[in-house]
Amino acid sequence: MVLGQLKTKATMVTKTFNSIEGISCNVVQGSMYAFPNIKLPKKAIKAAKAAGMKPDVFYCYQLLEETGICVVPGSRFGQREGTYHFRTTILPPVEKLQVFMDKFKVFHKNFVQKYQ
Repeated sequence: MVLGQLKTKATMVTKTFNSIEGISCNVVQGSMYAFPNIKLPKKAIKAAKAAGMKPDVFYCYQLLEETGICVVPGSRFGQREGTYHFRTTILPPVEKLQVFMDKFKVFHKNFVQKYQ
C-alpha cells in the first residue's frame, strides 16, 4: 500500500509540474523528492539580484510568503550557472499533496505574470 501511494504521488507531482508552462520535471523514481527546473523571467532575475538573492532563492521565498509552501532552492545543492531548480518532497498524504500542487500552479502563473 505504501509503495502504491508513493507511485501515485510521484506520478501526480511529475505530471503536474510538467503541465505548467516554464517548468520541467524528470520522472520521480526511487526517491522522495522532485527537482523541477524552472524558467524565470528576466525581471524576476533582476528583482532577485536587487534583493541580494540568487534567483531560485528569491522564487522559493516568494512561494513561501504567498502560499506557505516551503521548498529548497536548487542552488543549495549545486546547479549549472543560468539554470534554476528547487527540491520538494512527495511525502504528504495524496489529498494534501494535491492541494499543494493546485496552490503551486496558481502561484507560478501569478509569479510569471508579475515579472514578465
